[in-house]
Amino acid sequence: MTSIARIQDLLAKLVAFDTTSARSNLPLIEFVQAELEAHNVESRVMVEGGKANLHAIIGPRIEGGIALSAHVDCVPVEGQEWHADPFTLRAEGEKLIGRGSTDMKGFVACILAMLPEMTSAHLARPFHICLTHDEETSFRGAARLMPVLGRHAPPPAYCVVGEPTNMAPVIAHKGYASWDVVFTGLSGHSSRAHETANALMAAAEAIAWLKAEARHFAREGRRVEGFEPPYTTIHAGTFHSGTVLNIVPDRAEFTFEIRSVPGDSAPEILARFVAHVEATILPELRAVYPAAEMRISVRANAPPLGLPENDPLVLLAQRASGSNRAGFVSYGTEAGYYQQAGVAAIVCGPGDIAQAHQPEEFVTTTQLLACCDFLGRLIERQSRRAA
Repeated sequence: MTSIARIQDLLAKLVAFDTTSARSNLPLIEFVQAELEAHNVESRVMVEGGKANLHAIIGPRIEGGIALSAHVDCVPVEGQEWHADPFTLRAEGEKLIGRGSTDMKGFVACILAMLPEMTSAHLARPFHICLTHDEETSFRGAARLMPVLGRHAPPPAYCVVGEPTNMAPVIAHKGYASWDVVFTGLSGHSSRAHETANALMAAAEAIAWLKAEARHFAREGRRVEGFEPPYTTIHAGTFHSGTVLNIVPDRAEFTFEIRSVPGDSAPEILARFVAHVEATILPELRAVYPAAEMRISVRANAPPLGLPENDPLVLLAQRASGSNRAGFVSYGTEAGYYQQAGVAAIVCGPGDIAQAHQPEEFVTTTQLLACCDFLGRLIERQSRRAA
């Protein structure tokens, strides 16, 4: 089994790449590609707009096998209180501190550390290595990867998404969708407000509708026990409008998100939101300013995950992790994209989600070693000796 020194060295190199949302992840992807090549593993890199996905197959190019999936982008560090350079991994006891250490470069480091075991095993079924971009913003990488996953070789049967779960299998998570909204109206002096179309107040009224819907879901909506909270949530996160009090704003911008439990539909909620704005809010603006409008653009749209408890992947993950859990989480992952593409998916990876996106983000050496043990058991399960 690989040593913690090897895992830590790889994690330090991965953390050193600043792959925060606004930057390219291509240098990191090229590093991973070189690591794979050093173990005689070919990979395909798909580049678009300076961002890249990577797909590699270890073992026979046949149907079935297991995908090990991770995003390599991470959230920004600006405005957070770090005690040292976030992109220089540092150790404090068991803690390995650095941006992306737990979300989710720790899982990638474990995959790379286990390459000698994977490539030397007599695999009856392949491992697919899938690395993606922009999970923290738009999920664009996973959405681009899914259509091509089975194009050059048969697709995997299963997928393990290594988001931080303390190495306990997670079989369900909420869907996640978010949008940018812009209202435009007509500016003017506030003393003649009747001649203006106040975009700020229109946007505020729209947000009030979202709040009412959120309250409805909390009080009367569908309940799916296992999630916390067990209902669909709606949240407006940013709002920008206006300059000074006595000028009516002609533009207002806000963002909102929906985290939906299985059975609820974010597109259906969005459609009702748009219908309400078109029927109730915009007519008043357009009575004064016919060009007034609301524009909506998608920020992210990740499908929910719902793996049946009796799926063979659940038992496989439980045996490999040594955990009897089959948990639910409220945060979104790329696992729903795999399930949507017909690949059974589960979430299981090193680290604690409570550390994700935080200053002084860390993963422990114990968790990384547990992840490598997990991967080792998967390798044994996929080998010809176990087939």
